[in-house]
Amino acid sequence: MEGQNLAQAYRLFDCIQCGRCTGGCPMSLKSRFNIRRLIYEALIDEDMDLRSQEVLWDCTTCATCTLRCPKGLDPTDMVIAMRSILVDGGRIPPTLRDALKSLAIRGNPLTMAREERADWAEGLGVKEISEGAKVLYFVCCSASYDPRVQKVAKALVQAFKKAGVDFGIQGNEEVCCGSEARRVGETGLFEMLRELNIETLRQYPVEVMVTTSPHCYNAFKNEYQGLGFQVQHYTQFVAGLIDEGKLPLSKEVRKVITYQDPCFLGKQNKVFEEPRKILENIPGLELRELDRSRERSLCCEGGGGRMWAEGTNPEVRLAHTRVQEAMDLGAEVLATACPFCLLTLEDAAKTVAGEEGIQVMDIMELVVEAL
Repeated sequence: MEGQNLAQAYRLFDCIQCGRCTGGCPMSLKSRFNIRRLIYEALIDEDMDLRSQEVLWDCTTCATCTLRCPKGLDPTDMVIAMRSILVDGGRIPPTLRDALKSLAIRGNPLTMAREERADWAEGLGVKEISEGAKVLYFVCCSASYDPRVQKVAKALVQAFKKAGVDFGIQGNEEVCCGSEARRVGETGLFEMLRELNIETLRQYPVEVMVTTSPHCYNAFKNEYQGLGFQVQHYTQFVAGLIDEGKLPLSKEVRKVITYQDPCFLGKQNKVFEEPRKILENIPGLELRELDRSRERSLCCEGGGGRMWAEGTNPEVRLAHTRVQEAMDLGAEVLATACPFCLLTLEDAAKTVAGEEGIQVMDIMELVVEAL
């Protein structure tokens, strides 16, 4: 699918070349990636050679372009389709290729063993969903394997137990939702993971799935069909527990914080209020809003496979800009609710502010301090 085929499939003839897609694109701040130019080239060149479009790997699939398009086009899906052509031709960054290979073989992109997926929960008294529970906690690959994000999973377990939630996890049976596989253009692998997950998840008579990651939340909520239960991001679920009086936050947390809206939670699913509700219910905490927040939030560069692919101009990172903005606001803590944001922003904070500078924390870590 190249040139005119792309133009027809993604309604590119409706494009008025207004430039709002590129004007809002976070990657256009640091890269040669230009969505308007890609659309223009697809329109004028039937034999558009995507092999020369290495900048396609710069896209984070944050969907700002899609949200801003006045004609209702979906440039994000167009980029994914272009990436599929590169993937089919074997033109893919080696680190991304390795992540996809691990995903196909081990069920995670982190080259970690399947048998170690539930090791993080050892000693926490967490039951498996096969034992029966109303709530399925879908942990995700990062929270299962990455030592930093494991702290978020453990914090959620602590909050669930405090609130008396009847929950379980899949344990070593859990496999990746496939969100990033789809976004780098490996649609076949995504469809395989989706079918596997649907077949497995239908076995459990659960009422709601709670996810750590906004990427998992978006995939299960919007890209899976026939699950038969509700899907919530943890901020939605925890905000509900607070509303119901099941999770009283009584200890003071005297910190000035600001909040990073994750793209897949905020821009793409309009979950803005619940994270803030949680923070506002923590005694002693002062919340200051970043100028670029909610729909205008600045992407951390973690999505769209960027956790495993450098892209062009790696010396300039949006996460560095975001950390500096939080520091300029006088925040002591930059909070978020996404594993990718947590990892990219924390790495940036060490570079921009040093070890004693601003902290990067997940909302659940702040909740546990207030329990």
